[in-house]
Amino acid sequence: MKAMLPRLVFWCINLWIIAYTLVIGISLLLQFVGGELPCPLCMLQRYAMILSTLGAVWIIRQAQRGVLTWDRYVQDLGLGALGAFAGAVFASRQIMLHILPGDQGYGGAVLGLHLYSWAFVTFCVVILFTALLGIIAPAAIPMAPARNSTADRFSSAVGLVFLAVVAINAVMIVFLEGFAWVLPDNPMGYALFGH
Repeated sequence: MKAMLPRLVFWCINLWIIAYTLVIGISLLLQFVGGELPCPLCMLQRYAMILSTLGAVWIIRQAQRGVLTWDRYVQDLGLGALGAFAGAVFASRQIMLHILPGDQGYGGAVLGLHLYSWAFVTFCVVILFTALLGIIAPAAIPMAPARNSTADRFSSAVGLVFLAVVAINAVMIVFLEGFAWVLPDNPMGYALFGH
């Protein structure tokens, strides 16, 4: 069992990357298809998800190259926890803005909760996950599969898809914000296109 733990941790960290890639990807889909334009707090939550996931991506990449040390592992877990903490602060701020009875909230609801409420839940999960990984870190530094194996290529693809979603998000914010310094509190269209 002890020999399997580093491999299990490796795939759990990949799952972290996949989960936030899906969350950011779905929010982009809701934006483009559903017309759910993100407010500044929504964008800050996406940035926090990206920051948090970068810690996971760096862990996986270093494990694949065989250069992951205990120090680097704990530092990257810390980056993941820091991003999740910042995101939880932003999400809780947005929840507090819409907590009064009768307030409809910002944007549509998914399974009864607004996206910022779901974001808060995911940030709490990541904080707990990174804490757990930190606790078992001495015995469970992630171990990557053999280089150029199918599993290794799959893990690399996970990281590349995440980076593609980040790039799409970066382009989207330019379209949404235009050449302004800040995003409007309640965006009504894409500023780059004159809306």
